Amino acid sequence: MPKQHSNSNHSTLISHSLNSSHNLNSSQSLNSSHNLNSSHNLNTSNSLTSHHSQSAIKNKHPVNTVDVLIIGAGASGLYCAFTAGQRGRSVLVIDHANKPGKKILMSGGGRCNFTNYVVEPENFIGNNTHFCKSALIRYNPWEFIGLIEKYSVAYHERDYGQLFCDNSSKDILNVLLEECTQAGVKIQLKTSITAIKPLSQNPQNNNASRFIVETSKGIIQCHSLVIATGGLSIPTMGATGFGYEVAEQFGHKIYPTSAGLVPFTFTDKVGEVIASLAGISLDVLAFNERIAFARPMLFTHRGLSGPAMLQLSNYWEVGENIHINLIPNIDVTGLLISAKAEHPKQKVRSVLAEYFPKKLLLALQDLHWAAFKDMELANIKDDDLSSIGDHINNWTLKPSGTEGYRTAEVTRGGVATDVVSSKTFESKLQPNLYFIGEVLDVTGWLGGYNFQWAWASGKACGEVV
Repeated sequence: MPKQHSNSNHSTLISHSLNSSHNLNSSQSLNSSHNLNSSHNLNTSNSLTSHHSQSAIKNKHPVNTVDVLIIGAGASGLYCAFTAGQRGRSVLVIDHANKPGKKILMSGGGRCNFTNYVVEPENFIGNNTHFCKSALIRYNPWEFIGLIEKYSVAYHERDYGQLFCDNSSKDILNVLLEECTQAGVKIQLKTSITAIKPLSQNPQNNNASRFIVETSKGIIQCHSLVIATGGLSIPTMGATGFGYEVAEQFGHKIYPTSAGLVPFTFTDKVGEVIASLAGISLDVLAFNERIAFARPMLFTHRGLSGPAMLQLSNYWEVGENIHINLIPNIDVTGLLISAKAEHPKQKVRSVLAEYFPKKLLLALQDLHWAAFKDMELANIKDDDLSSIGDHINNWTLKPSGTEGYRTAEVTRGGVATDVVSSKTFESKLQPNLYFIGEVLDVTGWLGGYNFQWAWASGKACGEVV
């Protein structure tokens, strides 16, 4: 058991539709070619390189010039925005959504698990496990706690160091928006993007502005462009793969994406049993060959959920088994053999009755010791008792999949970090292009870690753009 604990030579057009639909389910991964059923239609025409074309665009829309343009009005984008604004930079945040911070508002059951008292690099996964260290070390949880305490936001600690708002997630969003207001940041919503072009590819380049971004509300020129668009989780909140397409436009590799921190689903007979137990929860030890989590587990109509399952999903691949110790602190084999010696007329379910709700106990009986359900312990061989004990301490299941991006709290995979600076989050392939937050191949545990990554990456980037 594991221990707990090249630039293109073209102007690439990118269509960013509000109605983009990725139709991704739990068994799908976004590969490097991003065969998304969406309206992010990539085009390599040179329409923006033409003097006549640029003139036409400028006549049609006003040109807005800013120091920093941030695409994405979520957690990392807003934090980056006011950090840059506090340095005197002119900052514009744009988003295709109708409201800023939608995922903040719905997180933590509306209470926002905004950070954790203990945040370590080991709480994050990705293909480069060292990448997150620099930002997390420079921005610890106490800095964010200090920020919300400045606004008298009431909060409390739950299990495992998780911090939640006492009242509402709106308290966190309001802090970020107020900081943006004080820093002179402008936020422009309901804005779709149709093209991004680095001016360094234009012979008439003006070094004061490094990018042209064509949007539904006009042309924006900026010196620094920050991609804070998040991942694919919860598409109903407006999640799209737009950030990945921007990254690919500038030569960045995208690691295959999949739903993370997500419930497991089952389609076999065991799945029917699990569905019949919907609403029952208990503390378990969920594990596989990589890691183990001692957390609560919840039976649902679709499968298995709760913190134990969500955490384990980050370390699971399709086709693999998961293991669940239903009574983590008890050696069930030893318990049954001892009971056989001391109370030989007892039945197995009588010995285990104190550990499980009756409905769950009877379901486990039907699954694991139906042949012995009415037999006294004295008549059951020790080897059979050992087998029953193993089923309880090491219930082995093979999920058919997960609930997918629809309910996933985070997206695994994303923009490869090997050509992104861990100190500034600037692209090593395109000057003044930055990637922060969930769009990167950095995924945190359940418990406030992904928000802490948003704050830390946003702060580090905002200090340099």
